Amino acid sequence: MSNQSKPVYLKLRDMIAAAIIDGRYAEGAMLPSVRALAAEQGANPLTVAKAYQQFQNDGLVEVQRGVGMYVVRGAADRLRQSERKLFLDNEWPEIRTRMERLGVSPAELLSQA
Repeated sequence: MSNQSKPVYLKLRDMIAAAIIDGRYAEGAMLPSVRALAAEQGANPLTVAKAYQQFQNDGLVEVQRGVGMYVVRGAADRLRQSERKLFLDNEWPEIRTRMERLGVSPAELLSQA
């Protein structure tokens, strides 16, 4: 699924996941409030809440009532593993097929980095 056709809450989820993996939202750190992230991203607060709910359901964040939502210990590693599996299972086959179709070799690709 291309990023263009993804629902907004999944785009937000991917953005937050990347921030957790990259350490911008470290383990134990508080995530921005739903309203703050919605304002920052120009999104509907309900859409942000839906993205946050997915992290809560997956046990990657925990809510402290009246305080905020925190990234749990091990969240970055768990996310990295699940995102890696998604990439290898879903995205890589399409990329590999496109590379073969265009005649792009792995060596050529690496020389561009």
